[in-house]
Amino acid sequence: MANTYNPYDNMLQVLELAAQKLGLPQNEYEFIKYPERELKVAIQVVMDNGDVKFFEGYRVQHSSVRGPCKGGIRYHEEVDTDEVKALAAWMTFKCAVVNLPYGGAKGAVKVDPSLLSHGELERLTRRFTTAILPIIGPEKDIPAPDVNTNAEVMAWIMDTYSMLKGYAVPGVVTGKSIEIGGSLGRAKATGRGVSIVTGELLKYLNMPEKGARIVVQGMGNVGGVTATLLYEQGHTIIGVSDISGGYYNPEGLDIPAIHDYMSANNRSLEGYTATGVERISNQELLTRDCDVLIPCAMENQITGPIADSVRAKLIVEGANGPTTVEADEILNKKGVIILPDILSNAGGVVVSYFEWVQNIQELTWEEDQINETLKKIMIRSFGQVADIVKEHNVSFRIAAYMLAIDKLAKAKKIRGIFP
Repeated sequence: MANTYNPYDNMLQVLELAAQKLGLPQNEYEFIKYPERELKVAIQVVMDNGDVKFFEGYRVQHSSVRGPCKGGIRYHEEVDTDEVKALAAWMTFKCAVVNLPYGGAKGAVKVDPSLLSHGELERLTRRFTTAILPIIGPEKDIPAPDVNTNAEVMAWIMDTYSMLKGYAVPGVVTGKSIEIGGSLGRAKATGRGVSIVTGELLKYLNMPEKGARIVVQGMGNVGGVTATLLYEQGHTIIGVSDISGGYYNPEGLDIPAIHDYMSANNRSLEGYTATGVERISNQELLTRDCDVLIPCAMENQITGPIADSVRAKLIVEGANGPTTVEADEILNKKGVIILPDILSNAGGVVVSYFEWVQNIQELTWEEDQINETLKKIMIRSFGQVADIVKEHNVSFRIAAYMLAIDKLAKAKKIRGIFP
């Protein structure tokens, strides 16, 4: 499904719509259409059996007009250049929406990590780090975890970079373990941010702040945390899913029990059963009747045909680019309100920024301070986007892009063009 639609073309279409709503002349936003730098590398890895395999890797830096580039690294067998370019651009917009002094970047390796041993994965990561080393660094481009990468992968990147520099450089990545300079609150930050803006959207629409019927697609780091926090806030999580399929109970799922099951089964929902729980497909999950649908899986999950059948009143995008442009148009006509990814899942990069600041200043913050500051930034950003929605009578997606593009265009105008 990831390659059915071109996510970069989708991004460009939304960019054009938002720029037109702002009334910007093309020469003031044209630069946003093009990544500043695209690096493609061949990664040579000695496998456990002595064979040598090559893997394709990417690092795309979309914009540094507002500060160093920032963005995750994903390991996925279906990743391609256009996907990485789109993800890098979304990071640029995301950082602008929440007013971080960053631009966007993204990296990827075309690999199914489940087919690699632990040692092979480490060697792949260290070779990839060496290949992209000339363009990354705490002042240039700061990677982070993404799909199929985690704190351990970030530790390998940090260690490789530090060994080659000759001294410890914790600020080269974020999403690290606490023991080597990671930040408290980072692991749950994206899901926490999604839960915060979901609450703000319910308040904005004068809907009850408890008891909403919520479906969460994806029970990984983002979806799992989102489901837990919304469950704890008194909402009814009626559906969840992972790669094995969907699990649905109109009376509500026991989210703590699901987490216990996943912890005992290699983070998989496969085989989960409970009274009243129905096994359904991921597509059926997306089209169940609910108040809030929160897609937290991969790009392009809500396509045109699925949008026709969506019965959610609200969609909060926990994943990057889960809704195609075609689906967006269909959902808008149906009156479905969509909170876009560049706002709703920005909690991760906000706390990544906190981690980076702590690293470069060589200090640590308490978790309460981090969570409170995250909440303040997410609520402020939601309010700014909501104001644009009211003022210009546009969707939340277009409003968020308008906010981001305005900041980028102003920064570029102030900086000018060198030489």
